[in-house]
Amino acid sequence: MLRNSVRNGGMIMKEKLDVIKGWMANNRKKCAGIMIAFLIILGGVSYYAYNQYEAYIASHHIVLQGNVNLREVNVAFRGSDRIASLLVDEGAVVSQGQILGYLHSDELNLTVQQAKASIAAQEAIVAKLQAGSRPEEIGQASARVTSAEAALAQSKQEAEKLQKSYNASNGKAVSRQSVDDIQAKVKVSEAKLNEAQQAYNLAVAGPRQEDIAQAQAQLDSMKSELARQEFLLNQTVLTAPIDGVITARLLQVGDMASPSTPVFKLAENTKKWVRVYVNERDLGKIYNGMAANVTTDTYKNEPIHGTIGYISSVAEFTPKSVETEDVRTTLVYEVRVYVDDPNNRLRLGMPATVSIDI
Repeated sequence: MLRNSVRNGGMIMKEKLDVIKGWMANNRKKCAGIMIAFLIILGGVSYYAYNQYEAYIASHHIVLQGNVNLREVNVAFRGSDRIASLLVDEGAVVSQGQILGYLHSDELNLTVQQAKASIAAQEAIVAKLQAGSRPEEIGQASARVTSAEAALAQSKQEAEKLQKSYNASNGKAVSRQSVDDIQAKVKVSEAKLNEAQQAYNLAVAGPRQEDIAQAQAQLDSMKSELARQEFLLNQTVLTAPIDGVITARLLQVGDMASPSTPVFKLAENTKKWVRVYVNERDLGKIYNGMAANVTTDTYKNEPIHGTIGYISSVAEFTPKSVETEDVRTTLVYEVRVYVDDPNNRLRLGMPATVSIDI
């Protein structure tokens, strides 16, 4: 009974399908029209939905094109001479204080060495003056006084003896010239004793304070001159003022260097930003501190996080390097998006796309 019921149902279903197939066979044009109308309606709905999606994205998302920028500094010698050596080339990563090159400095080195030798000699003089007379020197001065006193006493005895002989013989035993000569010898002995006594007094008193001060002032002047020469010598050494990357080597070994002639261009790689331009319509949608994502052609699927750090308050025409000639007539505002790039993927001048969710 059940089997008959199923069989009857299947026959009925088959009859209905046959009816539908027959109708479609007799009305093919109508069926094609219905399908075309359905596809047109579906396409229209899809197009509308896509436009609505694009409008939503446009109203909540800003995409800007720009270029990567780095802060660059010119690095030059502080002295003037020919370059003796350069230690780095383009692309080298350098640290602050790292030596980049040298100027010829043979003459300055000799001057510094001579100044050091002169200072050493003057320091010995000052130390001697400050220490005063040694006991040995005082003893020697005292011995010279004693010797001068003995010489004077002997001269006086000889003079007295000759004078008596001259007087007793009425000038016959001793000539007047002999008496005058011995008197002169006595005066010379007195002068030598006076000189020895003064030397002894000076040895006991020691150097005068003004002599010590004068010697010390001369020493200080020598040290100042040495410091000046060492400063000039240090100017022959070129060092990196910041951490960064050498982007250009402008001079070569043997070239004449001066403070006004850069030797290298150095880009600071710790602070990077993307310079973009936003029109006045979107200007009110962004603000300082707003998050942004930066992508490049090399890393399209690896965005780099950035933050808006500068928005210009002055309108300008779009730079020629950014957009087409038509768009360059539009007034825009410069925006800087500062990025965190620990892997150093961004290079100076690299084109970049900035996406901002609003």
